Amino acid sequence: MYKNILFLALILFFSACSSPKPPAPNEKAFEGEDLYILYALQAEQIGSYKTAVKFYQILYERSKKREYLYHELQNQLAAGQFKEVVSKTDALLKDSKKIDPNILRYQILAYVHQKQYDKAREGAIKLVKLTNKSEDYLLLSDIYVKLKKYNMAVKYLDGAYSKNYDERILDRISIILFMNLGRQKDAIAQLETHSRMFGCSKIICNRLLSFYSKLGDVDGMLSVYKRYYKINKNDEVLAKIIQIYTYKKDYIALMHFLEKNGIENEILLQLYVNAGEYKKAYKLATQLYRQTEDINYLGQAAIYEYEAYKHPKQKRVQKIARELQEVVAKKPSALYLNYLGYLLIDHNLDIKKGMKYVRKALQKHPDSAYYLDSLAWGYYKLHKCQKAKRIFDRVRKLEGGDDKEVLKHYKKVVQCLKKRKHTTHKRSKKKKGAK
Repeated sequence: MYKNILFLALILFFSACSSPKPPAPNEKAFEGEDLYILYALQAEQIGSYKTAVKFYQILYERSKKREYLYHELQNQLAAGQFKEVVSKTDALLKDSKKIDPNILRYQILAYVHQKQYDKAREGAIKLVKLTNKSEDYLLLSDIYVKLKKYNMAVKYLDGAYSKNYDERILDRISIILFMNLGRQKDAIAQLETHSRMFGCSKIICNRLLSFYSKLGDVDGMLSVYKRYYKINKNDEVLAKIIQIYTYKKDYIALMHFLEKNGIENEILLQLYVNAGEYKKAYKLATQLYRQTEDINYLGQAAIYEYEAYKHPKQKRVQKIARELQEVVAKKPSALYLNYLGYLLIDHNLDIKKGMKYVRKALQKHPDSAYYLDSLAWGYYKLHKCQKAKRIFDRVRKLEGGDDKEVLKHYKKVVQCLKKRKHTTHKRSKKKKGAK
């Protein structure tokens, strides 16, 4: 197909040679120029670089537009025609009074592909003096690395970096220092200095993270992630920060970080609970409930509000009980059923009703020491200490049976039974004395 297109293109080329006048600015150089461009681009797109070279040759010869020449050389490199590129660029550079940096650059790349690194180095040194561009310094450094002249690579890159503090240049310096010269501390120090002066960009932060990871420096990684999060509020970065704090088990620091950055989520809520910060947990759970209308957050808010006060007033307890009743009506989970039941029992709001809620919780988890404790406490409140004792005898064999609150309740039941026994004994003595 492309042979036919090329034949057609050649016909168009020779017929266009009769154009009497050079094109005016912003005008097509010759009739059919757009068609040649289209053919060239299509050839590039499907990877037919040799065909693209031929089209760009025609375009350049007919129009003398420099960009077509550059595309021709670029496609020759892609096609592996390195000798042709060297030959053509050599002729172009000799014929020109002023060196075209683009032509020189293509020649250098051709030398690199041919592994003629000394010739590539000579050209690259000329190129950086000519352009002073970061890209060309990077090219020169690559050549020195291939020659294993790492110190020379760093020398040229240092000179380039000092002119404009280009982070791409510094990134390359750090790689050579860290990987090739074994100067890990110097590599990190230079990156950290740049980060403090100009901010931790994606390039700099990623390189620091890579180096700290290789060294197993968790604190270094955490520091970088936190700095990067300041300029890029990214969920992925946040997840890494949380992961590292969790790995370090530094939950208080994580809590402060989330607070400082206004990250009010489920993780912060759990941290508040673990730290015993129930007032903060209550406030956040309430906020999350308003935002999401998730009934779980209302249930949690009620529990944390109760836990936040050692001796809550009856009015507050009644409010919490109402909220929990609203919760269990929509989500009768064992946790909320037991908590509501215990609250009604412990504060004498409605002991029997409270025990009903607890029994519902026990239907879901019959071997829960905590739910059985609530039921036993209900019997204690109803002065049925013997029944309470039988339940506690079972509770003490279960996981959670040694809980501080459970033991406190058990002690009360034992005291109740002793008191009952003592009272019964006194009554028995009185009856005997009366006889």
